[in-house]
Amino acid sequence: MKPVKTFRVIPKLPENIERLRDLAYNLFWCWDNEAVSLFRRMDRDLWEDLDHNPVRMLGAIDQRQLDELAQDDGFLAHYHRVLDKFERYMLEQKWYEKRFGKKEICIAYFSAEFGITESLPIYSGGLGILAGDHLKSASDLGIPLVGVGLLYQSGYFRQHLNYDGWQAESYPVNDFYNMAVEEVKDSSGKLVTVSVEFSGRKVYAKAWVAHVGRVRLYLLDTNFPLNAGPDHDITDELYGGDSEKRMQQEILLGIGGIRLLRLLGISPSVCHMNEGHSAFLSLERIRLLMQDQKLSFEEAVEIVRAGSIFTTHTPVPAGIDVFSPDLMKRYFYDMSRDLGIPWEQFLSLGSESGGNPNNGFSMAVLAFHLSERANGVSRLHGHVSRNIFQHVWPGLPQEEVPIISITNGIHHRSWISHDIESLYYRYMGDKWINEPQVMDKKEHVDEIPDEELWRTHERRRERLVAFARKRLKKQLISRGAPGTEARTAEEVLDPEILTIGFARRFATYKRADLILRHPDRLARILNNDHMPVQIIFSGKAHPKDSPGKELLRELVHIAQKEEFRKRIVFLEDYDMVIARYLVQGVDVWLNTPRRLYEASGTSGMKAAANGVLNMSILDGWWDEAFKPGIGWAIGKVDEYADINYQYDIEANAIYDLLEKEIIPLFYSRGSDKLPRGWIRSMKESIRTLWPVFNTHRMAIEYTERCYNEAESRFNLLTGTGNAGAKALAAFKEGIAAGWAKITIENIRSDAEERIMIGNCLNVAVTVNLGDIDPDHVDVQVYHGLVDSTGMIIEGVADSLREIKKIADARYEFTGCINCTLSGMQGFSVRILPKNELLVSPYVPGLIKWAL
Repeated sequence: MKPVKTFRVIPKLPENIERLRDLAYNLFWCWDNEAVSLFRRMDRDLWEDLDHNPVRMLGAIDQRQLDELAQDDGFLAHYHRVLDKFERYMLEQKWYEKRFGKKEICIAYFSAEFGITESLPIYSGGLGILAGDHLKSASDLGIPLVGVGLLYQSGYFRQHLNYDGWQAESYPVNDFYNMAVEEVKDSSGKLVTVSVEFSGRKVYAKAWVAHVGRVRLYLLDTNFPLNAGPDHDITDELYGGDSEKRMQQEILLGIGGIRLLRLLGISPSVCHMNEGHSAFLSLERIRLLMQDQKLSFEEAVEIVRAGSIFTTHTPVPAGIDVFSPDLMKRYFYDMSRDLGIPWEQFLSLGSESGGNPNNGFSMAVLAFHLSERANGVSRLHGHVSRNIFQHVWPGLPQEEVPIISITNGIHHRSWISHDIESLYYRYMGDKWINEPQVMDKKEHVDEIPDEELWRTHERRRERLVAFARKRLKKQLISRGAPGTEARTAEEVLDPEILTIGFARRFATYKRADLILRHPDRLARILNNDHMPVQIIFSGKAHPKDSPGKELLRELVHIAQKEEFRKRIVFLEDYDMVIARYLVQGVDVWLNTPRRLYEASGTSGMKAAANGVLNMSILDGWWDEAFKPGIGWAIGKVDEYADINYQYDIEANAIYDLLEKEIIPLFYSRGSDKLPRGWIRSMKESIRTLWPVFNTHRMAIEYTERCYNEAESRFNLLTGTGNAGAKALAAFKEGIAAGWAKITIENIRSDAEERIMIGNCLNVAVTVNLGDIDPDHVDVQVYHGLVDSTGMIIEGVADSLREIKKIADARYEFTGCINCTLSGMQGFSVRILPKNELLVSPYVPGLIKWAL
């Protein structure tokens, strides 16, 4: 029966604890252990049953309990302590204001998923967790940022394994009215909604807001009566449906997100795209500038590019969203007319430069074309990205492709255990927790007594084992396992032995099975009478990833074998709860991706923050973080043509590390039964990794290298009636029109067969510039070592600054190149555009090389 009227029932809280509601609706609680303890204290069992959701718990707890708590002096003291801390947090001056003063600036951070807490399940994995940690650090640092995303009715799937170990998915419906999100209303109390045009029809989305400390996260939801049929379900699942459904979600995220901010009176000068899912936002910003400021398409593009930042998390081309031209035309043909550009030009915004638009429209390429600043998420991933996306800047050497790297981090307070946090506070002070990015007194780690660090870690392992047994028993019962088998769950694992953790998405390239490659050797290692080992696995395969599901099924079958039954456990339905237990309780964190296939990875950082040691392939963040004494590197960086041989080499490297280094170090105990060598490595890992691999450092780096520079560029181009944008667009249009006529006619140098190091190499280049002003080009000598194939490697460019006119349109550019390296070297000559308004001379399609 459909109701004729709906209304919302909210819990009645006693007046003296009424502000529990404020605490519940600001997600600050989820990274403050004292706040978490406050909610758990209200009803420990209910807290666990309701997935750590304080909003839902306030509505479910018995009224008599609330009344009793309101008279409990201990609870009231705890309540006021948390409330005072929260109020100070919201009002005190933060890093950004101390560093830059009060500035009227807004940065909009767009992401398809946000992993903030398990009680707001709108995330699937690493990308979302990173986005959530980014918002938390922005709040802690006072960075003027708002988040924009989608509110999914079912979020990501819940995982269940059948008795054979095959993954099945379910999609529980989220009850937004019992979550820490609120409907956004205007001053008259009316719901704020946005509309987006979808292939000849309008689709509507309702706006919600979640408060993440001092940061607001706005979320769009299509599940309400203004939409009919399938449009109602556009935001039902994260990464669900077909290509068209994905496009609809990304239109809503990018275009709908910009329209929502506009409705709310928020005018971001800087938009940060966390992956390419939101890249359509740039098209909407261009359209609005053309409509409001009466700018041309080219002029509006320059402003949008100046104020856009793109972070790519993709290590392989297959991970990029690419839409067919037919699908693009169905949804964007009208947009191309609004922008005043031909359809072919519109498609070229997302096609590989110089490529065939019929190959598809790439969201990453669109984001690169419309962003002045782009970055990978680790030093190695920056290198990989410059290789993958070199085609966007044709003719540019890989090392000069303008993609920087800003390595990911973690929000420490969200991931360290309450026990380890108390230990750090006690011996190292609050700066370690609140300002991890500026820790210069790393010797504070040595002040922690070995005994206390080890006993604290042992308590976390004990809790992990207890948690794993409980979870395993529950999942065996749900699979229909016999009662005798379910009871054996109480006997698996040992709280006192070396414990390895592996948890991540079950994609084949992540190779969860690498350590299982030689079962006989592994069985001998795990079941050693004197130095036993155990492994806890967790993770989900994408619903459409059959190879990933098969890998998971094989792992479950191996774990059921008699020799592994007590030593290998797989925990279903990997989420933030399981992740916290694992990274806080294992001894070794295992990571085995194919090298160059993991952009960054952050789970190992979470483990390291808790004193856990990493054993990983040298990929992603570990490639730049690893040094002897803080963990272990699996194998080398060698790549073999035979992939099976590669896997064998690396599997055996794992076994060798375990047998020869890791296990002996863990079990080497003195008379006090402390593994002093292991504890020394724990401390060195904390000392080395804590100050670097955190989202405070990461968010500060984004602010100083991207946000502030983008804001300055945005203001430069929009000042004085958008004069800068108009001048830059006119310059690019003029130089592009005459670029093809440029010719390099002659190159002369005093290079001999041998040149003494330190000597100067004089170069003169005669160029015919056609109609282009010589002050608008940069003639460069590109030089460096020559490899065995005759190619210049890791070259550097020096400009020829002396200019002499020879005749009409013909000029001679001369200069001197210092020879600072010995060995076989060579040089070439190239021409790039030059203008003080260009942030980078690398304009796609505008580079001329000597033939």
